Amino acid sequence: MQFLQLTEMGSAILALLVVAGMFIMFLRESYPTEVVAIGGVAVMLVTGILPYQSALAVLSNPAPWTIAAMFIIMGALVRTGALDAFTSTAQKQAQVSPKVAIATLMAFVVFASAVVSNTPVVVVMIPVFVQIARTLNVSASKLLIPLSYAAILGGTLTLIGTSTNLLVDGVARSQGMVPFTIFEVTPLGIALVIYGMFYLRFVAPRLLPERDSMATMLSDRSKMKFFTEAVIPPDSNLIGREVTGVQLFKRPGVRLIDVVRGDESLRRNLKGVALKVGDRVVLRTEMTELLSLQTNRELKRVDQVSAVETKTVEVLITPGCRMVGRTLGAMRLRRRYGVYVLAVHRRNQNIGRQLDDLVVRVGDTLLLEGSPADIRKLAADMDMVDVTQPSARAFRRSHAPIAIGALTGIVVLAALGVAPILLLSILAVAVVLITRCIDADEAFSFVEGRLLALIFSMLAIGAALEKSGAVSLIVEAVAPGLGALPPFLIIWAVYLLTSVLTELVSNNAVAVVVTPIAIGLAQAVGVDPRPLVVAVMVAASASFATPIGYQTNMMVYGPGGYRFTDFLKVGVPLNLTVGLLASLLIPLIWPL
Repeated sequence: MQFLQLTEMGSAILALLVVAGMFIMFLRESYPTEVVAIGGVAVMLVTGILPYQSALAVLSNPAPWTIAAMFIIMGALVRTGALDAFTSTAQKQAQVSPKVAIATLMAFVVFASAVVSNTPVVVVMIPVFVQIARTLNVSASKLLIPLSYAAILGGTLTLIGTSTNLLVDGVARSQGMVPFTIFEVTPLGIALVIYGMFYLRFVAPRLLPERDSMATMLSDRSKMKFFTEAVIPPDSNLIGREVTGVQLFKRPGVRLIDVVRGDESLRRNLKGVALKVGDRVVLRTEMTELLSLQTNRELKRVDQVSAVETKTVEVLITPGCRMVGRTLGAMRLRRRYGVYVLAVHRRNQNIGRQLDDLVVRVGDTLLLEGSPADIRKLAADMDMVDVTQPSARAFRRSHAPIAIGALTGIVVLAALGVAPILLLSILAVAVVLITRCIDADEAFSFVEGRLLALIFSMLAIGAALEKSGAVSLIVEAVAPGLGALPPFLIIWAVYLLTSVLTELVSNNAVAVVVTPIAIGLAQAVGVDPRPLVVAVMVAASASFATPIGYQTNMMVYGPGGYRFTDFLKVGVPLNLTVGLLASLLIPLIWPL
């Protein structure tokens, strides 16, 4: 189906306009990135910019399938406790020598990120680093940005370190380039990691802010230990009074949580609520106040024998969390779990009002209040991470050697050239599923469907740019100016373009769009395209300057209590210096 008949120039210009519109929508965040990408593909299919057969050919690209397989392998490592086994050891070390523990953990983060997706590595490590920060009596904001940056740098060490590396390799293959080997980028990655660790140890501490996380800012709540419900009896003097004006609920050590009328929670807007007979008032109180309520005639405790001891926890919304995309009100957490959402931290703001209408996003941090058992049940059902303490899930620890062996097999056999990475990944997935390192339902819950939708869509967009002549149009405009430059500046220009775009929108989307342009530029100026593709690969991964440029940055945003400008202060110098170092080294390893 094609509604427009366009000239070659018209197709190229329209393709560029569609991509520009997509990038604007990426920045505005009106829709999720994968929705924007799918919409862009639909427009290009309808207008004929993207031929249907070219769109179908995208499905044969091995990169997305390899990424999906690696998600499952990573899930097996998490489920068998292979990652947590190390973190628990480091946790014990932190009590004796916290600084040694930090150095050990950073080395582990770099190494682990080289062979598995760095997002789960960071998710597992956030509670550990928060605990170490408490042990050292420093703000977690001093440690969490370095954690994210170490994971990003570790991903540059191998081809499978990040989905971006695999994606760039997949696009390069489709352009006729020789595939990258698993350790081809390792020499460059080692140099970048060494420099990055030096920066994080000696420069970053001077730039890192002293921020309070949401839980710290609301720490006064920690003095209130118990939830209790009290009903308004028929002879109470509180009948008809506005609940927010009742002095009983304003006393030190007492906090009004909710008023429940029938099955309806009135918590959303308590101002103006007049108490009626039979209303249940939910309070959080200290023990002394809890005991005094038993003798108060204005209220009658629903349970005069005991009250539920509660705690306040800070939980992180990770990509696999089942809350993503749903409103807090629709999930009815109070009724289903007995858990209250006190506040939500998003970007650099704390949201404490009209929470029922809030749509949960990846990277949000929720402050929850409830009994430990209720919170554990909610966390298990929704797959949330408590950032205040390391997880204590039940693992299939006896299967950990199998999961580690499957991953090691991929790395070793791919390095020896025995088989393609995709084939080895599929075999490894079969091993971890058949040996029950992870159940099928659990395994596929680790596959980030939204990321795969974005990747496939952007690959289709890349194919459209190629078929429409848009890539050639850009190359013809830029190539004359680049042709006279020395190799260092050519690579630096490509690196800088990729880096700037990556900080603004999804790194995978940028990698797919820029890789064909880099290959076209290399061919136009008569140089080997491989070094330019490596520059794209590194620049699209090494995203430090904004929290939206890379997913691990978004993961630490809330728990660290950071502001957007904090990433700019620490990340921009690292972005520029890593780019300069990479631009100097790339032509030495891959001559133009």
